[in-house]
Amino acid sequence: MIFDFLKGEFIDVIHWVDDTRDTMVWRFERQGHAIKYGAKLTVREGQAAVFVHEGQLADVFGPGLYELETNNMPVLTTLQHWDHGFQSPFKSEIYFVNTTRFNDLKWGTKNPVMYRDPEFGPVRLRAYGTYAMRVTDPGRFLTEIVGTDGEFTADEISFQLRNIIVQEFSRVIAGSGIPVLDMAANTADLGRMVAQAIAPKIAEYGIALPEFYIENISLPEEVERALDKRTSMGIVGDLRKYTQFGVAEAMGNPASAAGSAMATGLGAALGMGMAGQMAQPGGGGGGGTWAKTVASAGRSPAGRQPS
Repeated sequence: MIFDFLKGEFIDVIHWVDDTRDTMVWRFERQGHAIKYGAKLTVREGQAAVFVHEGQLADVFGPGLYELETNNMPVLTTLQHWDHGFQSPFKSEIYFVNTTRFNDLKWGTKNPVMYRDPEFGPVRLRAYGTYAMRVTDPGRFLTEIVGTDGEFTADEISFQLRNIIVQEFSRVIAGSGIPVLDMAANTADLGRMVAQAIAPKIAEYGIALPEFYIENISLPEEVERALDKRTSMGIVGDLRKYTQFGVAEAMGNPASAAGSAMATGLGAALGMGMAGQMAQPGGGGGGGTWAKTVASAGRSPAGRQPS
């Protein structure tokens, strides 16, 4: 009786309380990895517990309270050949995997993506956005990505995921045929296409992206400046009419510097035109009489010829 009481008092309690926001996998530390028969395993919502025995993936437990015995550890029982049950401690590593969503993760194109636009020809595009990630297959995620890492964070896989995202984004954009000017209106559809293209690849790692967003697709600055000029020309329309309008507007506002300059220039042009007309023999507007009068006025009385 006393032995049974002491045995009950010292039964292992295996659990994990996560106080971080980025830990994806945490290894339960136990001296020599020894686990007692009948140990209590608590797996909370948003967690999974993975047993690894002598380097081999064994049983995976979802949320719940378990008493570790042969009847709820079929894989480990098979690996250990426990055909008739066991009563002694055994050695296994236990990894707790966070299966909740990791939200607001960033992605972006480190280098521009080449795209053949139907209107502008070859252009370079940059894009960025956010996504959410969660572990869907804890066993596969542990064997394919984590390995023997005792504490694995989201940052350790984000770089690899960004590479996959950018690769699939480039492929989807190249085959979309959507003009650059229309991409802003189609980011939702493009996001769904990229997410579908990514899904089979990351499923091999035991991961899924429940949310994926493209926040912006942009052109290089020099191309955007050229596009702005083209837009301005489209707004101006007929350049000849625009110039005529500008002249008329300046003349109507002589108080402005532009109006004064325009009036001065116009006066000079009119003056030159009048002078040209008057210089011609028999020019209109009495130009001949005016020239004779000036010539006559310029003669002094002393200069008259004798009769």
